[in-house]
Amino acid sequence: MIDLRKATKEFINYTGDFDTKNPKIDLKIKHSIRVMKISEKLARKKDLTEEQINLASLIGLLHDIGRFQQYTKYKTYKDHISIDHGDLGVEILFKENKIKDYAIEEKYYEIIKKAIKNHNKYILETKNLTNQEKLFCGLIKDADKIDILYEASEIFWKGEEEKVQKNVITKVVEENFLEKRLIENKIKKTEADKIVGMISFIYDISFKESLKIIKEKDYINKIINRFNFEEESTKEKIEKIRNITEQYLAEKLK
Repeated sequence: MIDLRKATKEFINYTGDFDTKNPKIDLKIKHSIRVMKISEKLARKKDLTEEQINLASLIGLLHDIGRFQQYTKYKTYKDHISIDHGDLGVEILFKENKIKDYAIEEKYYEIIKKAIKNHNKYILETKNLTNQEKLFCGLIKDADKIDILYEASEIFWKGEEEKVQKNVITKVVEENFLEKRLIENKIKKTEADKIVGMISFIYDISFKESLKIIKEKDYINKIINRFNFEEESTKEKIEKIRNITEQYLAEKLK
């Protein structure tokens, strides 16, 4: 049996060993709690048992457990210049044996391990996954992206909108978006690129239910409407991206 209340308490105890007064750490604690709830919501749309729904929720809670050591050591959340936080999360839980603190049956270990390891990967190595593992990997990837879109609409760049508005969207990022591809972090050069990169999350969503949430919450428009880009060409590009996104969601949600 998975006890989410006890798991959440244990997670708060674990994160309490870090500098929780640091907004960067606090951000990830709150993100993890929200992703747990989104994971539960998505899982309830599937034909799953209550135990499986709790498993999806637990993965949501623990998916970013590597972030706290990552930021404490490297002072960044950028994996490509520090460490892969998905891989680090697996190491913390299974090599350092922190998974034991959550009183989880060992039969769930492999699913948890693969879901956390893969949640932040650009390409999911599906050939090495069972159908059940693919399901839980898809649930956490979607839940994580949904909450990041929320953060982009409400939290990221707060008070820095004027600075961001001076940015331009680089050609390679625009081209990737027009090709309907998830944009890799390593090619993003400006804050405007990062915004487009987050909008491109829609191309890496596994389930229709997830796209429905993104559409209903109007995250894409909320993100775009935060900024009044100065460059005319950037304004045109962002409106083109908005239109493409709306068309894509409409098509997928038919």
